[in-house]
Amino acid sequence: MTEVELGPDGKILVPGPVQDAIRTLIEWAGDDPSREGLLDTPKRVARAWKEYCQGYAEDPGLHLSRTFEEVGGYDEIVLLRDIPFQSHCEHHMAPITGKASIAYLPKDRVVGISKLARVLNGYARRLQVQERLTAEVARCIWDHLQPHGVAVVIDAQHGCMTGRGVRTPGVGMVTSRLLGCFLDDERSRKEVLSLMGY
Repeated sequence: MTEVELGPDGKILVPGPVQDAIRTLIEWAGDDPSREGLLDTPKRVARAWKEYCQGYAEDPGLHLSRTFEEVGGYDEIVLLRDIPFQSHCEHHMAPITGKASIAYLPKDRVVGISKLARVLNGYARRLQVQERLTAEVARCIWDHLQPHGVAVVIDAQHGCMTGRGVRTPGVGMVTSRLLGCFLDDERSRKEVLSLMGY
């Protein structure tokens, strides 16, 4: 990801070619980029997209680097349920909004629960497809925590389907990725999916 420069007002400086591209899109869509309400839109849109895509500037796995071994003998499922997130699809750059449930069965260490949401957001703040997002979150937790099992379920709506094309609002897409004991052991799989509400 390219370095960003800040202006004297503390806001990101938006390069001319980026602003020109957004003006071109506004004009191509049928509006006049020089009218009063749209004069500052190219800068606002560019800054918004820099924020939407801030996940490119981070390694989500770093959130899992600080773990705790002292857990009082706890050796059951750790679950963070219904984490809200927003992403954008790589095909139309339309919003993906939804919620994720992330669980793992610790082997000998745990991580602060907010870190699971940070991993999700690190990958969600990139251009995505839901299937890859689900797999990336699960793989990151599996690789860094080395637990007995990981389960990630994402339920989301896609603006490329609800606001254009077939225009079917209210339709949700569910994806899951199970690793370790949640994939191999039917009882563990049923337990974690039940706790998630599936």
